[in-house]
Amino acid sequence: MGNLVAIVGRPNVGKSTLFNRLTQTRRAIVNEEAGTTRDRQYGLSEWCGRSFSVVDTGGWVVNSEDVFEEEINRQVGIAIEEADVILFVVDVLSGITDLDLHVADILRRCRKPVMVVANKVDTFDLQYQAAEFYGLGLGEPFIMSAVNGLGSGELLDALLTHFKSEVNDALEDLPKIAIVGRPNAGKSSIVNAFIGEERHIVTDIAGTTRDSIYTKYDKFGHAFYLVDTAGIRKKSKVSEDIEYYSVIRAIRAIEASDVCILMIDATRGIESQDLNIFSLVQKNRKGLVVCVNKWDLVEQKEAKDIKTYEKNIRERLAPFVDFPIVFASALTKQRIFKVLEVAMQVYENKNRKVPTARLNEYFLPLIENYPPPAYKGKYVKIKYVAQLPNTQVPTFVFFANLPQYIKAPYLRFLENKLRSTWNFSGTPILLFPRQK
Repeated sequence: MGNLVAIVGRPNVGKSTLFNRLTQTRRAIVNEEAGTTRDRQYGLSEWCGRSFSVVDTGGWVVNSEDVFEEEINRQVGIAIEEADVILFVVDVLSGITDLDLHVADILRRCRKPVMVVANKVDTFDLQYQAAEFYGLGLGEPFIMSAVNGLGSGELLDALLTHFKSEVNDALEDLPKIAIVGRPNAGKSSIVNAFIGEERHIVTDIAGTTRDSIYTKYDKFGHAFYLVDTAGIRKKSKVSEDIEYYSVIRAIRAIEASDVCILMIDATRGIESQDLNIFSLVQKNRKGLVVCVNKWDLVEQKEAKDIKTYEKNIRERLAPFVDFPIVFASALTKQRIFKVLEVAMQVYENKNRKVPTARLNEYFLPLIENYPPPAYKGKYVKIKYVAQLPNTQVPTFVFFANLPQYIKAPYLRFLENKLRSTWNFSGTPILLFPRQK
């Protein structure tokens, strides 16, 4: 399992700015107005070769002081429960407030590492004001400016010291397949159909599955773990704490799996929430199979309907389009074993090794005929191709005289050629130009 870092604190201390800084994105909306972050943001961060998930806890809607405190208690409580390390963000400009004291009081009682981040130290003179935060009783405050990045390296270095080392547990040897999707897309039903017994509670209540459940599967010549995750639902509809767990656990299941089966409800089509889950699978570089469930409920299922439906899915998930799509029904058990077979095939593709001789035999003549475009009058020559060993996804290195001039469109051309010659369906591929 990966490490999970939760960012907590009262509104308007810069949690979202810090989230954007750590994940190097601009996904969280940053605004002067308190309470802008209603949705919880999830991202992946990397520092010194270690990657970890970051959760920006927002969603505190202020009606009255009491409601506010109750909401804060709940969110901080859940973050404490699930996260491995907690970043408690405070604002140097306003100093310690009653709400800060309230949050600090909860955090002092938890048994998790807590790091106080004194944010908004945007000028050098402000750093001396951070000493006030020793008063929270949570150790030394880290001086930080989430806006301009001051102190972020020191913070990340210290953060890594709190991480649990990656433990290889008993689940390691077999492929792990996670079933992910929005609530009520039929995830538990499909697991039961696979197993052939009512192993999981299946009801029409979204979010019945509150945990990631590993089920060892050994049938029809396949042996692997199925990870059934709690449904990820639109965050605006997340009202009870358990839902927040579910999303974090689903992220962890994606992190802990090799291949993800993304369940889509055929009666509803692909929705923005499906795209969010898809991007989590992509970010974590996992294999992907799209399973369109409840296909028995769709009217006029002619061949052309399937083609149209497939085309729509690929258009929505572009630019990554090389993944299998299976139309199934957990209820009538139509094509559900096909889903498993395809997932196992994707796992094989993810671990595929292409001999160096074959790569060069294929690519060198091709590159000779379609060389990379010249850049500023300089000609780029690719001399040699090799696949790196022991990588999470298939990774290929193209050795060239001027690797810096090989641009993304040409790398995409090479990737497409690679995919059309060897079966890498469902798995991401990485291509790197390197100096010969």
